[in-house]
Amino acid sequence: MDANSSPGNSGMVEEVYRDFRGRRAGIIKALTTDVDDFYQRCDPDKENLCLYGFANEKWQVNIPAEEVPAELPEPALGINFARNGMKEEEWLSLVAVHSDAWLISVAFYFGARFGFDRNERNRLFSMLNDLPTVYEVVTGKNNNVKASGVNRSSNKSKPKSKVQLAAEHEAIKHTKRPHRRDEESDNLVDEEEDVHADALCGVCRQNYGTDEFWICCDLCERWFHGKCVKITPARAEHIKQYKCPSCISSKRHRLS
Repeated sequence: MDANSSPGNSGMVEEVYRDFRGRRAGIIKALTTDVDDFYQRCDPDKENLCLYGFANEKWQVNIPAEEVPAELPEPALGINFARNGMKEEEWLSLVAVHSDAWLISVAFYFGARFGFDRNERNRLFSMLNDLPTVYEVVTGKNNNVKASGVNRSSNKSKPKSKVQLAAEHEAIKHTKRPHRRDEESDNLVDEEEDVHADALCGVCRQNYGTDEFWICCDLCERWFHGKCVKITPARAEHIKQYKCPSCISSKRHRLS
């Protein structure tokens, strides 16, 4: 599948929405879980590069299509040239903003191509607007990010983790602790408060707090404040296996 793949021939709003979500998911992966690979691919010594998201939830860094005009609107050109001239987090935020603009333009390109009327365009925009932007996911600016807006697989049937119960008002949390069901949450929060009452952050050595984002390393099983390891709640949602800085450093040392 390439960047010019069409969401379908029937021209349904739902198909364009699914295409949007797939492309968005691919871009979010590039800027979060695959960020090291993405960073390396954006070599400033290469030609003008663009970040593409695909409907199959994959991403690619490549030069734009040669044909003029292109089949689809093109992403921001030359994102690699700014890589070494900015702080990494600022550069990723910039790419995220341009990616949001590209995703919207592609969605409404299909809307125009399929002849959506006013009501269909309004419905499409409403569906897209229910999702947090790529920028919000990457930066964690929106603390009210919904799980359904970040992960394509439904989490409605999954019970909540201890971190979710302790800081649910912030965002979806990443934790390897056993999950609990919503209807049992009140009792289980009290039980787990005792378990983690003496837990210390592996970086700052401060105690666990129920009003703070808290993440556990899947290798050493130590807990860390998100701010101490520079992990936002939104970014944590896309981490399948979290490795703390110490474990990453140890692995690199063994490989060297």
